[in-house]
Amino acid sequence: MAQVIMSDVCKRYGDISIIEDLDLNVKDHEFMVLVGPSGCGKSTALRMVAGLEEISGGTIQIGERVVNSLPPKDRDIAMVFQNYALYPHMSVRENLEFGLRIRKMPPDQIELLVNEAAQMLGIDQLLDRKPKQLSGGQRQRVALGRAIVRKPAVFLFDEPLSNLDAKLRVQMRAEISKLHRRLKTTVIYVTHDQIEAMTMGNRIAVMKDGKLQQVGSPLDVYDRPENLFVANFIGTPPMNFFPATISNGKLVADKFVIPIPQSQRQATQGKEGEKIVVGIRPENIVDPGKQTRGETARITVDVEIVEPLGHEAVIHGRIGDDLLVATLDPHRAPQVGQSFELVMELDALHLFDVKTERRLVG
Repeated sequence: MAQVIMSDVCKRYGDISIIEDLDLNVKDHEFMVLVGPSGCGKSTALRMVAGLEEISGGTIQIGERVVNSLPPKDRDIAMVFQNYALYPHMSVRENLEFGLRIRKMPPDQIELLVNEAAQMLGIDQLLDRKPKQLSGGQRQRVALGRAIVRKPAVFLFDEPLSNLDAKLRVQMRAEISKLHRRLKTTVIYVTHDQIEAMTMGNRIAVMKDGKLQQVGSPLDVYDRPENLFVANFIGTPPMNFFPATISNGKLVADKFVIPIPQSQRQATQGKEGEKIVVGIRPENIVDPGKQTRGETARITVDVEIVEPLGHEAVIHGRIGDDLLVATLDPHRAPQVGQSFELVMELDALHLFDVKTERRLVG
């Protein structure tokens, strides 16, 4: 297996820059997820690792080799695409065998590898079928099997689950994660779905406009977002934001004032009178009957929308011009149009600089 190192990697089309100075080190055996909105450059970055896109600058290293000038077939990678990319005229077995036959592998070894992969993925009963006779989930397993039989140093996944329904996506997420633990290989996985990123990756790399915003474990990125974009992109429902001014140990918003908690005193030191952006996640705005952690403050919101989801209710409320979203116990949810008191867990506040949009740290 192998690590993948991208150093100062750029991709330009004429004067248009798609990727700028991308530095990313994917460790051996790691499951790294590239996540970001559509058009952020994550799939382009993956295709450059695969050799399907030429780089405009920088170096890409797989294992001990710099692969900038190597064709895809010589990079010891296998790629799983969003649209499966199966040969429609071939059976499942022939699709699995194809790459191995191109490499002129002995027939008995091909049969062994194909049968092993088919059994691992639960498609051993489908080997004589054509792709058109398979469901979406079965086609995705065949695409996975075609990658597995090659036993590459690095697996590359380009949004492989986006064509599946919600229930099947959950199932396939678990299967790919189990497969990674079993094969102990290096994986780079591209998705725009933050739930996939949070549940599958050892680390996640958040991208925006061709630039890397933050790299870390899912919990690190969730709990300590480095800037406003990461804070807003990671989390469902998204983090709440409201402008405030630092004044006499308090955060003064449009229609409410909350104390600066002890945990944020150092970050706000020397910033008296400065305007900042305050963020708080919906799960840290709770009803007064729930047990809370650390310092708290009470606010009253005018409820505009209630979304019952079974295990929780998502409450959309307004305080003056500020919108706030909270996730509450559905049995204690307020009614639309009601003024409802909520409790903010102040130790969960995130503070950001207005100009740089970066997190304030002590």
